Amino acid sequence: MNEVINTKSNSWLGLSDKVCVVTGAGSGIGAEVARQFATCGASVAILDVNEAAASLVASEIVDRGGRAIAVGADAGSQASMQQAACRVHHGLGPCNVLVNNAAVRNRSALIGIDLAAWSRVLEVNLTGALICSQAFVPHMIEAGKGGSLVHVASLVGYHPQPDGGAYSVSKAGMMMLSRLLSIELAPHRIRSNVVAPGFTRTPATEAAYDHAETAAARIAMIPAGRAATPTDLADVILFIASERASYINGQDLLVDGGFTNTLMTTVPKLPQKEST
Repeated sequence: MNEVINTKSNSWLGLSDKVCVVTGAGSGIGAEVARQFATCGASVAILDVNEAAASLVASEIVDRGGRAIAVGADAGSQASMQQAACRVHHGLGPCNVLVNNAAVRNRSALIGIDLAAWSRVLEVNLTGALICSQAFVPHMIEAGKGGSLVHVASLVGYHPQPDGGAYSVSKAGMMMLSRLLSIELAPHRIRSNVVAPGFTRTPATEAAYDHAETAAARIAMIPAGRAATPTDLADVILFIASERASYINGQDLLVDGGFTNTLMTTVPKLPQKEST
């Protein structure tokens, strides 16, 4: 049985009076972000193309004493997201925080990739972040209380992933989208930042961690000694979304347990001469 939500422990974040919208929140990082917003006393809108999955997360939050609604919505569809924004506005009020987390993947080398698959990845991951921002930011502006956008990118937005080119491109583009939004929306006191996960254990990546040899090889590469959990990412996203981070704008925060700092350790070196 889930414990009753206790908002006092997280009151320092100042999210208790906020309406927080999380896309792709039916599972994984998005679901955990939604749960953690609820523990802060926020009203949470859980958006996912899989409405049944979103409803399960919303029901869990409500059963624990939180406030949440589930909305079936496709981040890559402007019409779908505009309808979702209206439902959220009428059900919870104007959005204060938007977490653009919805994403899809495609495994293919770029030269041979099917253009429909390429377009769908960019449609959801990159254009979708814009579509969602266009749907919810006007409500922030109209309310006149500022706001925060947090875009969930990826380690592979910095470093190319072979056979995952469309995903890497979409996440790299998301970073520039966020920087542009940070400038354009600053006069309205609306911030835009990126949180980029490194190796994270979620339902989407579980197969790699169920394979003992692959899991051990991955973990050996991470100075932190483990893969991230959805909670690790949720903690960072909540902080960046909150007023505690009010002077952080237009930034990309890589959350990878120190992995990218190990690059130079892979460079072959000459043997050291023994001292005499």
